[in-house]
Amino acid sequence: MLSRRCFVRNAGLRFAASAAPKMTPAEKQHKNGRLTAMERINLFCDKNSFRERDALVEHTCTDFGMEKKHTAGDGFITGTGLVNGRPVYLFSHDFQVFGGSLSATNAQKICKMMDEAERVGAPLIGFNDSGGARIQEGVNSLAGYADIFLRNTLMSGVIPQISVVMGPCAGGAVYSPAITDFTFMVDQTSYMFVTGPDVVKSVTNETVTKDELGGPLVHAAKSGVSSGTFSNDIVACAQLRRFYNYLPLNNRDDAPFVPNTDTRDRDMTCLNTVIPKDALESYDIRDVVIPTFDQDTFFEVQPQFAKNIVCGFARMEGRTVAIIANQPKHQAGVLDIDASCKAARFVRFADAFNIPIVTFVDVPGFLPGTAQEFGGIIRHGAKLLYAYAEATVPKITVITRKAYGGAYDVMSSKHIRADVNYAWPTAEIAVMGAKGACEILYRGKTPEELAARTKEYEDKFCTPIEAAKKGFVDAVISPSETRVRLAEDLQRLRTKKVVNPWRKHGNIPL
Repeated sequence: MLSRRCFVRNAGLRFAASAAPKMTPAEKQHKNGRLTAMERINLFCDKNSFRERDALVEHTCTDFGMEKKHTAGDGFITGTGLVNGRPVYLFSHDFQVFGGSLSATNAQKICKMMDEAERVGAPLIGFNDSGGARIQEGVNSLAGYADIFLRNTLMSGVIPQISVVMGPCAGGAVYSPAITDFTFMVDQTSYMFVTGPDVVKSVTNETVTKDELGGPLVHAAKSGVSSGTFSNDIVACAQLRRFYNYLPLNNRDDAPFVPNTDTRDRDMTCLNTVIPKDALESYDIRDVVIPTFDQDTFFEVQPQFAKNIVCGFARMEGRTVAIIANQPKHQAGVLDIDASCKAARFVRFADAFNIPIVTFVDVPGFLPGTAQEFGGIIRHGAKLLYAYAEATVPKITVITRKAYGGAYDVMSSKHIRADVNYAWPTAEIAVMGAKGACEILYRGKTPEELAARTKEYEDKFCTPIEAAKKGFVDAVISPSETRVRLAEDLQRLRTKKVVNPWRKHGNIPL
């Protein structure tokens, strides 16, 4: 039997617990390091510009007691707003309502926004924070996902689509972000996977956490699903506003012009010393890219994935430019499966939305080895070749050092319709490096003879002169000339028009 003292103490604890204020849904979300659905929208949009749609819509499910559970909006916020004065369509999952799960009703809300975004010609942004399909609705929820996937596909290349994963995104829900043009994630709070750790354990007997299976680092560095990772929701919304300003509203619109005081003829002598004297020494290609374009405008995409190639946006005299550059600092800038896929998708986005492409080349070739061959480097490398060859936007190429073998052809060479091709004096355009070539050509020769032949090969082929004589390089320029040359060319090429042969669509080697 409990003593009177114990009884009084326990009663007091029960009273204190019942009297303690319960956390609001917003407080719960904040405790987990996440903002609410509306807070995200308000941070992303210009002040007081967001206009919600279908705020009173409710689900129609009557199974599993759902007829007694109704919340206005049904766990999704949809509407329109402005970002830096430019229109945007949005949807945002409200994790505090049914775990942000997708119902047939809120799928209709999203589709309604998508259809209008396409008609108007304005980008679509999705803030993902959802437990997935609403189990109580069964196939109706799955049908809702399929309706969204269809629109993602039909709108691809018509309006920019951006997904921001700020919480869970699992099961079929992952395929909408996968189809969109860019998918960003938030550190510590977001994850994406098709099947969760419990299913993985039951099927493969692997023990893995959510973060190890589909956390931001996994998708930023290993899978390449993520376009970038932000430290928290606030930083994500701020950086997304910046990113939005590089993009046109649709495929018939120009990216916004952002005036600045940077001039095309500013001093660029810093580029003259970037390339090391030793051809085997690495350097950071960003030391070329960042100074060449308008100051403080470079925005790198997928910086942690396939580091041997750099992709990103910058501005030249206030206008958006897409940049692809081999990165000698990582794997000598060699092209492999991941680098080819990363760059090919970026090239195709730029081409779809009329953004000029500038390519910086320092590539020793394709990565050799059984892992690459068995993994399909032929097919994946062909994606990049196809993307460049198909692109009709202005294309300018600058060869800074190595341009060897088939990789020379692939990296926006004159032969696949690049408009202007430059080479720095340090450029080496050849089938392969002098040492390797001579070991094949002069097998069995003495070391002295081999050294002499190698010197001959270097003098003849390891310069840009032979390519320039044949018209494959338009000019050999000093590195310090690069900015002014690009500015002149980009201005002249704004009126470029190219018509490809009629076809339903090409068959890119996926």
